[in-house]
Amino acid sequence: MSSIPIANPDLGDEEIRRVAEIIDSGMVADGPTVRQFESEFADYCDASHAVATSNGTTALHAAFEALGIGPGDRVVTTPFSFVASANAIRLAGAEPVFADIDPETYNLDPHAVARLLAEEGDTIDAILAVHLYGLPANVEPLAKLADTYDLQLVEDAAQAHGATYEGGRVGAFGDAACFSFYPTKNMTTGEGGMITTDRSEVAKRAAQFVNHGRSDTYEHVELGHNFRMTSIGAAIGLVQLEKLPEYVADRRQNARMLTKRLRNQPAVTTPTEPTYSRHAYHQYTIRCRDRDGLKAYLDDAGIGASVYYPTPIHEQPAYDHVSVDAPVAERAAEEVLSLPVHPKLSTDDVRSITTVVQSYYD
Repeated sequence: MSSIPIANPDLGDEEIRRVAEIIDSGMVADGPTVRQFESEFADYCDASHAVATSNGTTALHAAFEALGIGPGDRVVTTPFSFVASANAIRLAGAEPVFADIDPETYNLDPHAVARLLAEEGDTIDAILAVHLYGLPANVEPLAKLADTYDLQLVEDAAQAHGATYEGGRVGAFGDAACFSFYPTKNMTTGEGGMITTDRSEVAKRAAQFVNHGRSDTYEHVELGHNFRMTSIGAAIGLVQLEKLPEYVADRRQNARMLTKRLRNQPAVTTPTEPTYSRHAYHQYTIRCRDRDGLKAYLDDAGIGASVYYPTPIHEQPAYDHVSVDAPVAERAAEEVLSLPVHPKLSTDDVRSITTVVQSYYD
C-alpha cells in the first residue's frame, strides 16, 4: 500500500456503533433505516424523493427504467467517464450516443451536444450528464437543449456528493440523478447508490424496480431486480452524510494547497473550477507532460496517483462496435493523472506530493 494512498475511507466509532445497533435489532436488510437515509439524503440534495440502491450502477439502471428509457431509445452522454455510465444505458436496453467533452472541465461539452442534436435530435431521447471528478457539468445549457428537443435529463453524480451548480447541490437539476457510495467516494455506505428526483412517479417506479417490481403488497406490477440497499449500509450512510460537509471542505482545502504549490509548474495544468460551480474534488486531476513517467515516479515515492480514465468508453472492447469522433476525450485519456486529495491528507502529505511532482520535472 502506498504511504500516501489515492483514497482512504474514514470509517470510525460512530459508524461501528450504528451498525452494531442494526445487527442487534435483527433488521439487517432493507427497512426503516434505509427509509430514513433516503429521506435525509433527499433533503441534503434539495430533492423531493430519494430511492436507495445497491450501488451506483444499479441506481443509473433503475433510473433509466423508471424514466421509461429502454429498447429503441438513444441517450447522449460522455465517452470520458467510468464505463458504468454507458453500461447502465445499455443494461436498460437503450443505446449510448457519445458527444465530446470540454477540454478544461472534462465534462460533456454542451456545444458538442448541440451539434449532435442538430443532426440527430429526432432520434435522441435523453441526455446523461456526468459530474466527473466531483465537478458539476454545465447543466443549464444542457437543460435548455433537453427542453428544446423534448429530452429527459439525468445527472450521473456518482462522484459529486456535495458539489454545487449555481448555488444548488447536484442531484435536483434533472429528471433524476444518481449517486454512488463506493468506499472511495466522498461518502460511503460500503457499497450503495441513490436516485434522487422531484418526480413522484419516477420515484415510485424506481422503488418498485429495485424491489422486484413489487407494490406495497406481494403484487409484482412490473419486471424488476433486487437492487435494494441494506440497513447496515444505510446506517453507515447516515453517519457519513453528517460528516459530508466537513469531508468536502477538507477536500477543497487540500485542492487549494495542491493548486497553490503546482500552478507555476509549466508541465502541469491544475484543475479548473468555473464560476457556476463548487467542485467537490472526488479526484484532484491534473493534465501533465509525460503522464506515465510521472505516475511511475510517484509510485516509487509511495504516492498513490491513479489514471481516471486511461481508455475512453468508446475505445473499450465492449464498445468496439461504436464509431465516435471524440478527439478531446481521447487526448485527455492520455494526459490526466489524479493525485491524492482525500480528507485524511496532512499538510505534510500535500507538501510531499507536490515536491515529488516538482522534482520529477526539475
